[in-house]
Amino acid sequence: MKDINILAIETSCDETAAAVVRNGRQILSNVIYSQISIHTEYGGVVPEIASRKHLEKIDGVIRKAMDDAGMAFQDLDAVAVTRGPGLVGALLVGVAEAKALAFALEKPLLGIHHIEGHVAANYLEHADLEPPFACLTVSGGHTHLSIVKDYGEFEIVGRSRDDAAGEAFDKVARAVGLGYPGGPKIDAAAREGKPDAIHFPRGEVDGHPLDFTFSGLKSAVLNYINKSRMTGEEINVPDLCASFQESVAESLVSRAISLCRDRGFRRLAMAGGVAANTHIRQRMMEACGKEGIDFFCPRPLLCTDNAAMIGSAAYYSFIRGQRDGLSLNASPGLMLGSRDIDASS
Repeated sequence: MKDINILAIETSCDETAAAVVRNGRQILSNVIYSQISIHTEYGGVVPEIASRKHLEKIDGVIRKAMDDAGMAFQDLDAVAVTRGPGLVGALLVGVAEAKALAFALEKPLLGIHHIEGHVAANYLEHADLEPPFACLTVSGGHTHLSIVKDYGEFEIVGRSRDDAAGEAFDKVARAVGLGYPGGPKIDAAAREGKPDAIHFPRGEVDGHPLDFTFSGLKSAVLNYINKSRMTGEEINVPDLCASFQESVAESLVSRAISLCRDRGFRRLAMAGGVAANTHIRQRMMEACGKEGIDFFCPRPLLCTDNAAMIGSAAYYSFIRGQRDGLSLNASPGLMLGSRDIDASS
């Protein structure tokens, strides 16, 4: 069977990334230009700056990805790009670039869902993982508990009703003075703290046991900080971070394990930027071990935004026959499992 080589482009937020992936499982190159140092000055991602930096860097990132893969453009079988969800300006840069390349090279074009890419990162790491399996996807903008029925086929059984887990990390980090990006900074600070030092709430959604809510937890942390400052009480930042992190971990782990128990799944995958958190990974691994569930999670580099994960997802779309025309557009609110429906409409 002929090898399928796909150039993938990812520009959904503040990473300009390109990769060449073979047969959905082999990374030939994976180049990422991160804008973290730029956006740190502003305490978060500034969409206009992100878009302009993508425009500046994308050609060089693609050239390096092709050079690292030792491949000429004509050796490619398709060009894939994240079409949504994400920041509309950032997405448009990647989509326009991919359309231009596909047109010039006369190669098929595939628009890929960003969250589907996060799930597919597990295929790059675990050669034996195939659907069906349960998957928890946790990132800065999304918290989804889903059943991966087949490649590209999802049933969402739980989601956040307010803040995504990663968004809560960023807001708490900002409030306690750690700055941006919040996830890695809280993870590092929490290693010096006690997870049971402060009891923060574990949010629940009435009637929907697999749904998530983090707004109450975020408010509880902010109230704790404000009360401590008003009374002159010193805040133990490592203890606060460890206790907050434990509350998030318990919410994520308990629901993922409940899904596996209820539906009889013996394989659970985790994906997304928050999946790089060392405490959450450890808690999920321990819980799966106790339940006899096989646990899968990509290495941290593949948890955060990258183009290799888009290339993996694109391969399975390609062999299913997906082809997109030059009318492909960015879809910033695209829902998982949808080709055309935009959640923002």
